[in-house]
Amino acid sequence: MMTAILQLLVAGIGTGSIYALIALGFNVVFKSTGAMNFAQGEWVVMGGMISALLFSAFSSIALACLGAILIVTIIGILSERLVIWPLRRPTPLLITLISIGLAICSRSLVMLVLGKRPVGYPGFSQTATLTWGGVSVQTQTLWIVGLTAAFLLVTQLFFERSMMGKALRAAAADRDAAALVGVRVESTVLLSFAIAAFAGALAGAIITPLTLSSYDQGALFGFKGFSAAMLGGIGSLPGAVVGGLALGLIEAFGSFYISSDFKDAIAFAVLLVILFARPSGFLGRADVVKV
Repeated sequence: MMTAILQLLVAGIGTGSIYALIALGFNVVFKSTGAMNFAQGEWVVMGGMISALLFSAFSSIALACLGAILIVTIIGILSERLVIWPLRRPTPLLITLISIGLAICSRSLVMLVLGKRPVGYPGFSQTATLTWGGVSVQTQTLWIVGLTAAFLLVTQLFFERSMMGKALRAAAADRDAAALVGVRVESTVLLSFAIAAFAGALAGAIITPLTLSSYDQGALFGFKGFSAAMLGGIGSLPGAVVGGLALGLIEAFGSFYISSDFKDAIAFAVLLVILFARPSGFLGRADVVKV
């Protein structure tokens, strides 16, 4: 019984780390614009499918992942320049609605350019599975957890210690006041979309060796990342990790003790409970910029 519980913990942490990365992308855009970017899930799919395509061409996992992350980051920058930047005074609601249309267009482009067939490639390590005390751990899961932790640390330091990070947060709190003190609001929005696209591409690249990537997975990835962000507290970067891990564990144990048929429904139920009981999430708080 204990072995089964430990196995579920490992599976939940691995899956939850992916949700945490996606939630981090949501929170980065929210911290700079006050809006939700529902194209985040499509960037995850792009990262996975492009990395698989590059691996088939160059047979190098490192080159495939780095190339995919670079390409998707550029796509995120172009999305902001072509869709958000032309708006005179983009409100959070308007950006959120536009991101839904951007997600639909992105899915169609992925289907047309990369195809409908699910794709994948080998894991980062030659040894696929490690076993400790009867508990099997896929080495790719360890990569996922480690890279998620590293990305969280770097992002948290960026927002808390750098002037550009503080500028992003100030622009989200009050665009006009931020502009008056010299913050280039347009640049902060561009940077936030670049970071979010980077996070999405990273999530897609590291999850693809475990689960094949397909063009129609974006909405599900986005929904679960949004649920994780809400669970941990929207706008809180550590909360995104807590929410992602919590959602992954809830899914793992729920699938085992209830039914795997309800795995995706569990995220929906969690989101509904949060929206009704605690909309700010467990770690939600006002984002105060300290200079």
